[in-house]
This record gives sequence, C-alpha cells and structure tokens, in this order.
Amino acid sequence: MDTVVLLHGIWMKPIIMQALSLRLRGAGYHTNCFSYPSVSKTPAQNARLFHDYVQALEGERLHFVAHSLGGIVLMHYFAQYQETRPGRVVLLGTPIGGSASAHQFSHLPLSQLTLGKSIEQGLLGDVPAWNGGRQIGMIAGSRSMGVGKLLGRSEDVNDGAVYLSETRMPSLTDHITLPVSHTGMLFSARVSRQVIHFLENGYFSIAE
Repeated sequence: MDTVVLLHGIWMKPIIMQALSLRLRGAGYHTNCFSYPSVSKTPAQNARLFHDYVQALEGERLHFVAHSLGGIVLMHYFAQYQETRPGRVVLLGTPIGGSASAHQFSHLPLSQLTLGKSIEQGLLGDVPAWNGGRQIGMIAGSRSMGVGKLLGRSEDVNDGAVYLSETRMPSLTDHITLPVSHTGMLFSARVSRQVIHFLENGYFSIAE
C-alpha cells in the first residue's frame, strides 16, 4: 500500500488535514500527518524535523501532499535531502514565489508573533528551487475568501490568502485552478479527487 504524508499550513495542526486524509484512505492509501511548529521554527528547520519523521516511515512508495506553508517546508526538505523512495507530490495553495499577504502582515504590529520565523526563506520568498526529482502538481484556489480580503487584495485571481501567480513555477509537472478558498480546499471533495488523480497518474483530470 502506498503511503501519503500530509503537511499542514501556518497556524494549523494535523487535524485540519483529516478530511483529505480520510478520502485518501478511502482510495486505498495509508496516510500520515506531520505536525510541526510553523511559527517558532524556520521552514528549513522544520524540514530537518520532517526528515527525521520521514526516515521512520515504512513503505516502498512515498507520496507527499502539502498545504500552503507546508509546501515550502517540503521544498526545503527536497533541497536538503535525497528521498530515494518513488512517489509524487501535490501542493495545495503554496505561495512558492512568496506571499503578498505575508508581506502585508509583516508590517503590522505583533507580526513577529503571528508570522514568526515562517518568513525566513518562506512566506516572504527566497524559497529553494524544486529539486525533488519527481512529478509535482499544484492545486490553486480562485475563491477569494479569508484574511486576504481584510488586507485589501487586488482583483487578481486569489484564494483569499494566496495569488494564483504565487503558485506557479517552471518545474511544476501540472497546475490546476479550482473554485475553492485557501482553507476550503482542504475540505473539498473535488480537490481530493484531483489529488488522488495526480498521485495515481502524474497529472490532473480535465474531466472536473
């Protein structure tokens, strides 16, 4: 049985990934949800914690599904370590190019408490280039709901926290945009189907 490791985003805990985890289990995957201190440690430091976690996992085939900041942690992981077990990667609303919302938050009072070390080679950009040697897909959202609306986002397509343009990079195998919000994508059956399709085939379904 293939194993899927899930990584949550900033300010979250593994329970936020449970709806997606249950659907993956229903499709025949074994799942593990990695918990990490999203604010008190940098993405690079969390990648080292993640390495220790992954090394303890069994299974010959290992997939990764990461939401938002979790995808940045995953980028650092593959930049630092070589994962020899085959598998695929799906990122969900990850601002690979840096987050405009995080930039705005960083200028607000108490931003050190809300963003902490997540901005270091993370939410403010300077994320390592993809070096995973495997197929990687991105699911972006186009429903503008969430903290981004409070910060006066422009009319550019966004999921309420991340711009569509922030989710693109040349090394992506496939990219799809769905009408979901940044957090709502974690509960969407449609997103789950696309995640499963990519893990099985290496590309997203055009039938959705």
